[in-house]
Amino acid sequence: MTISMYQASVPRLANLLENLSRILDKAQAHVDAGKADAATLMDYRLIPDMYPFSKQVQIACDKARSVVARLAGMEVPYYEDNEKTFAELQVRIARTVEFIRSVPPALIDGTEDKGIVLPVTGKETRYTGMQLLLGHSMPNVYFHATTAYNILRQNGVPIGKRDFLGNP
Repeated sequence: MTISMYQASVPRLANLLENLSRILDKAQAHVDAGKADAATLMDYRLIPDMYPFSKQVQIACDKARSVVARLAGMEVPYYEDNEKTFAELQVRIARTVEFIRSVPPALIDGTEDKGIVLPVTGKETRYTGMQLLLGHSMPNVYFHATTAYNILRQNGVPIGKRDFLGNP
């Protein structure tokens, strides 16, 4: 049995973002219970030179949207980075999942060797579809989702590995 580019991308990315959404629900419940301040969580960084929580979620969504659109040969939908609340981040996640799930498998399957050029830190970088998906985009989505999880966990939000993994 082989795995297609669609199977390796859209369902996995959607699952991860939906799990992140449920984690945000737990963070909101933690705030609602008076155990944390929402603004503090949104701006919290693990290390001073890392992005804050809100940016971690934004980038996870951006990378998921970007890889699916690029593999499919579509324009990458642009979202402003202006979320200030968990509810606003939830909307961003939902919009991202809705977009990636709307892309037909036929536009993504067979893109393993498709040439894709991206500006990475100001330098033109060439990828094949497979390299972009598995070597760049998926690691980035997981990195930023994991960092968002760790920020919440560091701040006492009662989440664990099962929350991150969800129901794969």
